[in-house]
Amino acid sequence: MTIVTIALGLAGLGVVVFFHELGHFIVSRLVGVEVEEFSLGWGPRLFTKKIGATAYTISALPIGGYCRMKGEDSYRKAIEQKLEEFPREPGTYFGASPFKRILISFGGPFMNVVFAVIVYSLVMAVGYDVKSWDNRIILASQFDGGSYPADTSGLESGDRIVSIDGKKISTFAELQETIALSAKKSIQVSVDRSGRQMGVNMLPEFDKESGIGRVGVYPWIEPVIEVIDSAGPAALAGLHAGDRILSINGNKVEHTIALFSFLESEKPTKATVRFDRDGIESEVTLVLAYPSGSPADLGIGWKSASSSVRASGLGEALAMGISETGSTIAATYQGIATLFMGVDILKAVSGPARITWMVGSVAQSGLSGESAGGLSMALNFLAVLSIGLFAMNLLPIPLLDGGSIVLFIIELFRHKAAKVKTVLRYQTIGMVTVAALFLLSTVGDVLFFSRK
Repeated sequence: MTIVTIALGLAGLGVVVFFHELGHFIVSRLVGVEVEEFSLGWGPRLFTKKIGATAYTISALPIGGYCRMKGEDSYRKAIEQKLEEFPREPGTYFGASPFKRILISFGGPFMNVVFAVIVYSLVMAVGYDVKSWDNRIILASQFDGGSYPADTSGLESGDRIVSIDGKKISTFAELQETIALSAKKSIQVSVDRSGRQMGVNMLPEFDKESGIGRVGVYPWIEPVIEVIDSAGPAALAGLHAGDRILSINGNKVEHTIALFSFLESEKPTKATVRFDRDGIESEVTLVLAYPSGSPADLGIGWKSASSSVRASGLGEALAMGISETGSTIAATYQGIATLFMGVDILKAVSGPARITWMVGSVAQSGLSGESAGGLSMALNFLAVLSIGLFAMNLLPIPLLDGGSIVLFIIELFRHKAAKVKTVLRYQTIGMVTVAALFLLSTVGDVLFFSRK
């Protein structure tokens, strides 16, 4: 990870965590619990201004923040003094009713949802361009010899997937998203085969490495050059943007998968490429290299379809933002559910290092304009991360907001607070659970970066 990637990643994470703590702060003030300190950032204090009972602080490390409520340390004091119950002074956290503490605990995750709605709505209002391949497919089995749901359902290379369970499919990205969320669930697929409409049933299999559904198809990408690296093999051989590759060493090229499959199997150091340029066919010779067994880099970007997404007004932008937030929440919890379906946790679960790298990479490419959607892509990623923080924090695990909510709900219905020893055991379970998840995700991060 470069310094810039790390810095952008920490900044992105900091924004999401700050809004989470801001939620706790706002609700605490609304329900009458005093906030002793609210800090932007962590670490040594750079600036502090006390307004009323609250000290507002700017700290040295710009990674999130914290909200310290009056009486939060009652837990520690009760243990040190061997008390049976927590001190419950007016205006303190434990002095508030269980219902108010539930609201405070929920305030952080709720603000993450609000943040996601704001970001998504802003992105929809400004608009962005989406690049994707169309809905025409190639069977993966033709090139790797495997057997997939697409084969058993009767799909063929060249088919166009026009809808899944009644949902219109226009791009391969939409196809991927729908299939990814449909693992082990029977779906009805509408297909266009050379102008003839037909329907098939399909059962996407569960990929244990990624935790998503798959059916074994690739996008049918026409081998038409859209962008070309001036220092790459294709440009040096004389190919231009707009050229369509017809064959390589006499082998017909219908799509890019056929081209790269030939290069991977034959690994020619020189290849004769026949192409069409404005209706005139010509040939050039590519000089290729395969560094450390990697695939040859032709220096080519293939032509893709582009579409624009933009709301017609602020009302529609807000509606689209709310809808997108709801869809992301559903997808996030579905992803969490895959942890109990036999997924490879070391590959599917990201730890702090990998999340920082992912946030930083997306932000860096978005701000530099290297990726489709640019800044919109980076903002979308922050919204997804914010929803992830919302979903994880509401899990009924001690030490998390969800664990506290469970404890306070029990207190609410029992009309009696839990004993200090009971809470201590409960929090110990949480510490062990969180530590185990942290250890697993950290090991997964190490394996992830060792493969890069």
